[in-house]
Amino acid sequence: MITMDDIIREGHPTLRQVAKEVSFPLSAEDKELGDRMREFLKNSQDPELSEKYGLRGGVGIAAPQLNISKRITAIEIPNMEEEDGEPFLSTVMYNPKVLSHSVQQAAIEEGEGCLSVDRHVPGYVIRNAKVTISYMDQEGEKHKIRLKNYAAIVVQHEIDHLNGIMFYDHINKENPHFAPDDILLIQ
Repeated sequence: MITMDDIIREGHPTLRQVAKEVSFPLSAEDKELGDRMREFLKNSQDPELSEKYGLRGGVGIAAPQLNISKRITAIEIPNMEEEDGEPFLSTVMYNPKVLSHSVQQAAIEEGEGCLSVDRHVPGYVIRNAKVTISYMDQEGEKHKIRLKNYAAIVVQHEIDHLNGIMFYDHINKENPHFAPDDILLIQ
């Protein structure tokens, strides 16, 4: 089981590397890693398990955060409409790529957080409001999905990890809460 002790923190050199693509068919090790990453996210969102194991809640995690420089990320976005409903997005993405994105930009109003960053970093993390992503699943099937708003931001955050980019790299250093007039601010 992955715990917070397995997650490397900012300043670790692996977080600044461009991760390598995984090859298909996947190794048993890469499949298991994806499963463990997704399990971590589910556990981190479970109030009892997160308290028992001291897990910070997360909706995404990338392999580089576990000091494994591979293009693997797990996403677990809960259903905001129905508390007991199926998750909005629950998947492990191998070799994800942004195929296209909107001109419209968006940011989460309260800023972004990261399992690898133990401090609050104020400011708008400006990203694309809509993205089309391609990725492979564990069986080697290719997927193409369109995401918008919060889900688009989560996946862009995780793909950034695969490219050695931290969320705060997107914050305006001079004016952290500067936002263009037409930006979409997400609650």
